[in-house]
Parts: sequence; structure tokens; C-alpha cells
Amino acid sequence: MKTKNKTVWITGASAGIGEALALELIHRGATVILSARNTEKLNELKFRIDTIQKDRCYVVPCDVTSEVSVTKAAEQVKSLVEKLDILVNNAGVSQRSLALDTDIAVDRALFEVNFFGSIIVTKAIVPWMISKGGGHIVVMSSMAGKYGFRMRSSYAASKHALHGFYETLRAELHDQHIQVTLVCPGRIKTGISVNSLTGNGSKYGKMDAGQSNGVPVDKCARIIVRAIHHNRKEIFI
Repeated sequence: MKTKNKTVWITGASAGIGEALALELIHRGATVILSARNTEKLNELKFRIDTIQKDRCYVVPCDVTSEVSVTKAAEQVKSLVEKLDILVNNAGVSQRSLALDTDIAVDRALFEVNFFGSIIVTKAIVPWMISKGGGHIVVMSSMAGKYGFRMRSSYAASKHALHGFYETLRAELHDQHIQVTLVCPGRIKTGISVNSLTGNGSKYGKMDAGQSNGVPVDKCARIIVRAIHHNRKEIFI
């Protein structure tokens, strides 16, 4: 699917890959709907986007772990645009703790954001996409969604779960014109490590060397958009 003149809803759009994707899509002529919990950061991004292209950006605050919040956001999306062409399930949180040192509550929190948050958004909006003729779901997984990695036990597990769900969904909705792209980034230069959860649920608060020396986030966004254009089923960055 080409992105010019398409409408794209991005969760986790206030920073990192989500923010970079919004800017890349605007440059390519798309209309973007920005969602995250941090409304202030979303509005700051909208202000930047409006200087590039007016009337192609909407802010819809949303907490993907809350079904009430997601339902409200999905209804707002439907009221703003005639059709949603692309859903980018990007909201997520990482981990920096050994498996046996991680509280069960933290394990659950990682799944609530990374797995269930994505599923809640998908179930809230994809039936409407189907009613409008179909669309494209982009799912932000990780290299850790394919291979286990030290200090990422439940983060990796939550990302592995996305593959099982969305590969199944792709097969089930193929005849209803829904495409699915699973994106597996490796080391990308974002603040993901800073906001990662430690074993007791506190923020890690540090930039990993892997992130600080990682792939530039704008380059990552360009690769993802190319994958959408070519309907790639899975990509590694």
C-alpha cells in the first residue's frame, strides 16, 4: 500500500519510532492520527507537523492498556476521518532485569502494554477498516520477538506473542483485504532503554550503548514505510 493520501493511526506516537514514522509519513503525503498517553508531547509533535503540512494531523490521546480509553479513541478516529487505511501498533515498553529478579506484576505490565494493548486497539478499529474495504496493520515487534535476549525475558515473550496473534490474523483476514506487516527492530537510536522497566517496576533511566550507537530513528522510519509500500510480511531492522 502506498502511503500518499492515506490515513494512518499511530499508537505510541509521542517519541521514538512512532514520532519518526509520523514525520516520515507526513513528508510522503499521508494524514496521521497521533495517539499516546502524553498529550503534551503529542501536541508538540502536531505543532511541528503543522509547520510542514497543515490539516493532515490529529491528536487522539489514548492509553492502550485501558479498553475504555481505546474504545473512546477508536470512536474519535471514526469521527475524524472517512476511512483508516493503516494502523500502526507501536506503543510499547521494554525491560532491563533478569528473569528471576523481575516481579510478576512487572511481567504482567509488559504484556499489558506490548501484547494486550496492541490487541485491544486492533479489535477496536479493524472491523471498521474491513467495512471500508480493508487496510494494513503494522505491528512493532522486535528482534527480541524472534530470539530471547538477556534481561528481556517478558519483553521478549510479549513480542513473541505478537507474532503468533498477527500471523494468525493475517491468515484469517486475508480474504477481507487486511494486510499485516510485523516489524522487528534491533538497536535503534531511541529512548527505549531510558523508559524500560526494572525488576521492581521502576524506570531504568539510562541510555544503553546499543541504543546510543544504534540505527538512526529516521532511517528506521523510512525502512518501515518502504515495507508498507511493498506489503512485506516481516522485516528486520
